[in-house]
Parts: sequence; structure tokens; C-alpha cells
Amino acid sequence: MKKVLVSGCNGHMGQILCRLINNRPDMYVVGGVDTNTTNGEKYPVYSNLWDADRLGCKTDVIIDFSSPEATSSLIDFAVAKEIPLVIATTGICELDMTLMRKAAIKIPIFYSANMSYDVCVFKRILEVVVPLLQEADIEITEEHHRRKADSPSGTAKMLAYAINDNLDIVREIVYGRTGKRGVYEIGISSVRGGNVCGTHTVHFFGENDILEIKHTALSRDVFAEGAIRAAKFLLEDGRAPGFYTMDDLF
Repeated sequence: MKKVLVSGCNGHMGQILCRLINNRPDMYVVGGVDTNTTNGEKYPVYSNLWDADRLGCKTDVIIDFSSPEATSSLIDFAVAKEIPLVIATTGICELDMTLMRKAAIKIPIFYSANMSYDVCVFKRILEVVVPLLQEADIEITEEHHRRKADSPSGTAKMLAYAINDNLDIVREIVYGRTGKRGVYEIGISSVRGGNVCGTHTVHFFGENDILEIKHTALSRDVFAEGAIRAAKFLLEDGRAPGFYTMDDLF
């Protein structure tokens, strides 16, 4: 059985991830890292990764569902210990993306703004649709629960980048528009409330009709399942150092 260390184990997503891992026959949670070290489960929780290592917690892979503030130290630890790393935390900045790509020269790193496999399929659909609707006004709306820290979501940004990659003329990405819509824009609007797991819709507005492509997460389990799939991918025999995404699972 493969040993998994979960960063952010006592957060909402971390708890879901640990539950799903420990229901599997091929891996188990060997330990967790969290600022809240309270633990009612069957694995130890450490305040930081270095304490986990010093106290004998050895792992085959790290899965991170913590916070962007912990990303740089997490990468440093994984590189120092040569441990494959799955980063499923949202709100990652460009500096951390650069650190990830640099670290991927030495270890396998898997990152996605959204760990849902179906969202990756959504992106693939856009690669087909966008070139056919070059004249449409394109807007993205995203809805999440009231506790979500980042806005707009990383997934919304990912979809906007994917749209621009498939347009003949790159458009300006506008967050939370307040004035008149420009011709060459992709607007992203965010809605926060209740306990919404995550809904993303890309709207193509034509003169006489509207096409919408939509993904709705019905449970947060889908993100944890995607992170587990990513970890299994990194643990496959012979997985070389590199920067991997959901696209590599196809």
C-alpha cells in the first residue's frame, strides 16, 4: 500500500480526501499536516512538514489541500526529500507557478486549478467550440460557496486562458466588469453564497442565439477523487520528474 501525507488534512477538503483515501485498498494516510493539529482519526497530525519528517513520518507522495501561503515551503520540502507532490490548493499565484515549474526539474509535480476530470473534458470541448464561434461575445460565470477565499476561481481563469489559446485574436480578460462591454473581452463574473460546490458556465452570445457550456460539481468528493487519481499517476513506475496537469491523464 502506498503511503500518503496530506497537507491541510483538517480543512474541509483535507478531511474529505483523508476519508476517501482510507476507504481504498491501495493507499492510506500515513500522516497529516495542519495548523490545527487536533486529530480524531487514526493518523498523526503535525504542525509542519519538517516535524513530520523528523518524527519518522515517511511517505510516498504528498497531496496538498491547504492554502497558497504554504505552497513555497511545501515545494521546498518535497524537493529536499525527493517526494512526488500533488498541489490541489486554489488561488496559486504566478510566483508559486514559477517555483513549481522549477521544482519539476527534480521531482514529479501535479497541479490543476480544478481536480475534476470532467472540468478537464470541459476544457477539451472549448478547444473544439471556440474556433467555430470567433464572433461571439464570450463571458464566464462561476458560483461557489460563501467561504471560498479566492475570486474569481482558478478554474474560471483556466477556462479563460483556454479560450484565448483557441482564438485568432487574443481578448482582454476582464474581472467583475462595471462599465460597457468592449468588443475584444472575456468577462468573468463571480457569485458567492450558500454551500455551492462549484458551477462554471461559458456563454457564447450571438446576435440571434446563445450557446452555453456548463459544469456543476454536486459534491466536493469529485475534487478529492481527482487528487487521488493524480497521486496514482505520479506513483506509477518510472514517472519522471516533470510538471503534470489533468491533461496528462487522457
